[in-house]
Amino acid sequence: MRTGEAPLKVTGAGQGGRAIRSTGNIQTAKAFFLPKLHRIAEFLLSQGVTIACNLLFGLLCVRLLPIGEYAKFVVVFAIQGSLMVLLDVGISGAFIPLVGERIEDRQLIADYLASLRQIAHWLYAIAAPLTVVAYPLLVRNRHWSWQTVAAMIVIVLVSAWFARVGASYGSVLIVRRDRYRWYQAQIISSLGALALLGVFVAFHRFGAFTAILIGVAKIIAVAIVYYLRAHQLLGVKGTPSKEKRTAIIQLTLPAVPGVVYYALGGQISVFLITIFGRTAAVASVGALSRLGQIFSLLTPINGILVEPYFARLPKKDLKSHYLMAMAGASVCGAGIVAMARAWPGLFLWVLGPKYAGLRTEVVLVMLLGAIGLVGGVMASINNSRRFIYYSFVLADNIVTLILQVLFIWKVDLSTVKAVLWFGIASSLPTFAIGILTAIYGFARGGRRVAGIDYSLEGN
Repeated sequence: MRTGEAPLKVTGAGQGGRAIRSTGNIQTAKAFFLPKLHRIAEFLLSQGVTIACNLLFGLLCVRLLPIGEYAKFVVVFAIQGSLMVLLDVGISGAFIPLVGERIEDRQLIADYLASLRQIAHWLYAIAAPLTVVAYPLLVRNRHWSWQTVAAMIVIVLVSAWFARVGASYGSVLIVRRDRYRWYQAQIISSLGALALLGVFVAFHRFGAFTAILIGVAKIIAVAIVYYLRAHQLLGVKGTPSKEKRTAIIQLTLPAVPGVVYYALGGQISVFLITIFGRTAAVASVGALSRLGQIFSLLTPINGILVEPYFARLPKKDLKSHYLMAMAGASVCGAGIVAMARAWPGLFLWVLGPKYAGLRTEVVLVMLLGAIGLVGGVMASINNSRRFIYYSFVLADNIVTLILQVLFIWKVDLSTVKAVLWFGIASSLPTFAIGILTAIYGFARGGRRVAGIDYSLEGN
């Protein structure tokens, strides 16, 4: 403004225009955020009850079971978790990007489900014999009777089969947006597991196998509910086809090496301490993993909300929403790690006096969980946009494997702390390569596979 000039004044009309624009911006923001906040609130309320019940169930097992008995519980569910991932290898998640916006085409979904079921049967035929051979070798230093080991193998195979059924048919509920029934089955089964635990404790019949069988009953119940509800939602019989099997395999094959590594690497702390450590160390790693389940409150949001949302998101909005999702996950993870660093006793109190000395270890567990939380959000978004490339997956596996071999060679893995550092070091290559995958995906676009409509790709 030059000297001598009067300052500009805003007229009443100008002020009114600003007010209208401000009101419009608020309404736009509400229209954008409120539906998303409603979904998140629904998720946290419904899934929060489930996670809280599961966390309470696990913590009660930590407190109530003697160390030797709890070690059995830990090993069974570690093997079960790995086998569940190996039986799926990401094929259940292929529903979402393959179906895309065609969620009303029930015949299409049923055909994909039938094709997926065939692939799952083949995977089970491979994985089951391997489990029968590998399980006794893993636990040979535990000195458990052959009857105990045989019972564990049967339990693992049965529960893994029903978990695969639940994952496949549960995907139908998510694709068809029947989240209410999906949540309902999880909540009721979790509350039922807690009720059963209370009954057995009251009658002094609670032990390792009781706890294990309650967990298996919960898996079977959820699978049955999802199976029945999926058939109601579809109402048609699916027909498997080579074309749809090929589409599923094409989409998931690049990620298979990473999924296989995750199936084994996700439980590698338990595996290593089972092989090299003592029974007390096995129980300690299992107890600490229960604290790591704090992150499980947020982890399921990836498959239920994050991946479907980003699969439908227009390309022009992808980058900003991607960064917002990553920032939110990072803040949550960092906050929990900071709490564990400041008040480790608060976290250890819930485990009971048997594990009160694990103050440093609890911080390491939370750090590992935080890395997994952020990396899981990133992987879900990458998968939803088909940012899946052989070269990146191969590089991830090679770098991680080299790092792990060096760690096993140079470090004494008989202690809980060493095993946790091993887990943290193993997670870093995957995290870094996930970032590089996203950058490459934004530059080059997602992989093109048969069975996907690309007409909206440029929007």
